[in-house]
Amino acid sequence: MKVLLTGATGYIGKRLLPILVAQGHEIICCVRDKNRFYCPKEFENNVSAIEIDFLNMESLNTIPNDIDAAYYLIHSMSSSSDNYDELESISAANFVKRVNQTNTKQVIYLTGIVNDNTLSKHLSSRKNVENILGTGTFALTALRAGIIVGSGSASFEIIRDLVTKLPLMITPKWLNTKCQPIAITDVLEFLTKSLLNPLTYHQSFDIGGPDILTYKEMLLGFAKAKNLKRWIFTIPVMTPKLSSYWLYFVTSTSYKLATALVSSMKVEVICRDSKINELLQVQPMTYEQALSRALIKVEEDQVASSWKDSLVSGRFKNNISEFLKVPKKDCFIDRRKMEIVNRDFTIERIWSIGGESGWYYGDWLWNIRGFIDKLFGGVGLRRGRTNKHSIHSGDVLDFWRVLYADKENGKLVLFAEMKLPGEAWLEFKIIGNTLYQSATFRPRGIWGKLYWYSVLPFHGFIFSGMLRRLIK
Repeated sequence: MKVLLTGATGYIGKRLLPILVAQGHEIICCVRDKNRFYCPKEFENNVSAIEIDFLNMESLNTIPNDIDAAYYLIHSMSSSSDNYDELESISAANFVKRVNQTNTKQVIYLTGIVNDNTLSKHLSSRKNVENILGTGTFALTALRAGIIVGSGSASFEIIRDLVTKLPLMITPKWLNTKCQPIAITDVLEFLTKSLLNPLTYHQSFDIGGPDILTYKEMLLGFAKAKNLKRWIFTIPVMTPKLSSYWLYFVTSTSYKLATALVSSMKVEVICRDSKINELLQVQPMTYEQALSRALIKVEEDQVASSWKDSLVSGRFKNNISEFLKVPKKDCFIDRRKMEIVNRDFTIERIWSIGGESGWYYGDWLWNIRGFIDKLFGGVGLRRGRTNKHSIHSGDVLDFWRVLYADKENGKLVLFAEMKLPGEAWLEFKIIGNTLYQSATFRPRGIWGKLYWYSVLPFHGFIFSGMLRRLIK
């Protein structure tokens, strides 16, 4: 069958793709930028990518007419735009208009549980999108999930950050709100077993694990799984804004996502029933089991996808293609080169940079820069990296975004997502027996120029030290 997969570069899409390929389907992946879509070579015969901007109706004409089914996995909760609900409505309406013109029999939409009478802006938007999709000529299957627990998920990362960093927590009262978490493995099973299954047509289902827990109980459950002693006290006086700042500064989340999460965490997300479990013969695992599986994946460096690799986790608003060519005109450039001793060693060092490995030299200065970035509303260094030794275009590397990664030829290009009065690139490339390292900065006005000269004294210390450590 030919299946259209939207959100193919997102947290769910990246995990769903290999499962659908293994089942023998032909997958058409909708992406905004092909340069940040990574497709393993073994999938190439079954997978193709088309560039689509769902806010631009004309771009949807590239969707083939002979589609059998489609997954709608487009969400904008952490978008930098304040009117993300309007954008989500437009995207859904454009999608329906185009898919109605194809042979599509079914659309599967992964959304949030919306059973409370009072919904947050985020959950209201999800419900509105479901209503818009329901107007299509195809059969809609809406799967409504609460907190998704899995390695790399936003929920898991936030829980891990809070528990590992704070032995004592003074928390807002919404930590007593109840929810019904579900393992990412079970979400994927529901998504695949619903595909072209008439039993799921024209219906919405709540999907969740067997446990109904408060957010406080989820935090303590993680502490137990890691054999950590933690004390959590809730107070009624912490405002939503203070709660958002609390999440933002302690965890790797962006402020926009923190704000949306705080708003949604006041709403109970509990399943109406579990009839879909019997319908599709799925037995969801417990929260404890989901945590155990996620921790194993992290420890074995086998995280298949991370929410942080989404473009909306940073300040990147454009297609990667627009920044691939590092500029020279009107730029300040710090160029350095050194003869390499062992090519394989140097490439592995480059491909392991950032995250737990650090930046090899002057890490305390990098940490100070990350802290300053957080103070000014930037992403800071806490995003880390998804995998310890593999990098693909579009991935995050602390406060950098990977623009280009060619390990075979030893070339890596990063773009800065930190708060800057300009734009910055960091490039590594091996030519022959020489490693070339360049830091390029394109200033924005007088403040950009002042910024460059203010950090210039540190460049000789940091960049020369880093170059040496990449070689020896």
